[in-house]
Amino acid sequence: MMRSVRLFEFDECAAEQIVGAKSGRTVSVCIPCRDEAATVGPLISTIRNELVRRVPLVDELIVLDDRSTDDTAAVAIGAGARVVDINEVHAQHGVGHGKGNALWASLVASEGDFVVWIDGDITSFEPSWIVRLLAPMLDDETVALVKSLSHRPTRLGGGGRTTELVARPLMSLYYPELTGLHQPLAGEYAGRRTVLEQLPFVQGWGVEIAMLIDIARTYGPESIAQIDLGTREHRHRSLHALSVQAAEVMATMLARVPDGSLLEHDSPSLRRADGSAVPLNLSERPPLAWLRQ
Repeated sequence: MMRSVRLFEFDECAAEQIVGAKSGRTVSVCIPCRDEAATVGPLISTIRNELVRRVPLVDELIVLDDRSTDDTAAVAIGAGARVVDINEVHAQHGVGHGKGNALWASLVASEGDFVVWIDGDITSFEPSWIVRLLAPMLDDETVALVKSLSHRPTRLGGGGRTTELVARPLMSLYYPELTGLHQPLAGEYAGRRTVLEQLPFVQGWGVEIAMLIDIARTYGPESIAQIDLGTREHRHRSLHALSVQAAEVMATMLARVPDGSLLEHDSPSLRRADGSAVPLNLSERPPLAWLRQ
């Protein structure tokens, strides 16, 4: 029988129970942001009030500001987060670009034994999300990563187009052990630092799918869990904007196919019908553990 990812059922255990299960280990919540002043304040306030003050589950609450041009940093500080300017990480490790680069920078800036990532544009956040994402790892030491699955209202445009049109077909062909994941590209997930620091981070949109493939290869697909977070609402992207994301996810997946040949040149691009070309960001940050040797 093919090994696969696991779906954990949540038994509504209280945040207080999860605090006890931490056994002295620490939790970092990292929110990578670029121009999220309109949404990040309430998100931080909720986490701080419910999971830092009322129940001491979250030990570190970080906003990684990825060169915002609005008031994201000021709003985040006012709401109670520690804001880390990505340029501080770049000054030490060199300049990078993309979602994966911001995730890697937040891993560099944080210290928790467990790292929980939450997208900064979420408008339907519930404190139970963090509790749910942590629960499988605290319940089972063999779980390395916990991905979320959620329900996206069709009145707001639905979601998961890149997953269903790009990621899932390619997973079915090349990585069938990962097809049990409902939303492999979801931005809400949690992992063990001991595992995360062993992984390279693709700097662009391929970061999440690369993380899944690399963890499944090293630790087995059964080390990846998923859990239902309920309804998720966030900013909706146009198909034009999603095309670059889709191309980077596709290129990242194909680059990891054993003995496969993806690229015939060093600078792959998404070529549009109007003749323009958008370079794909497939660069990688090295495993953090390598930099600490």
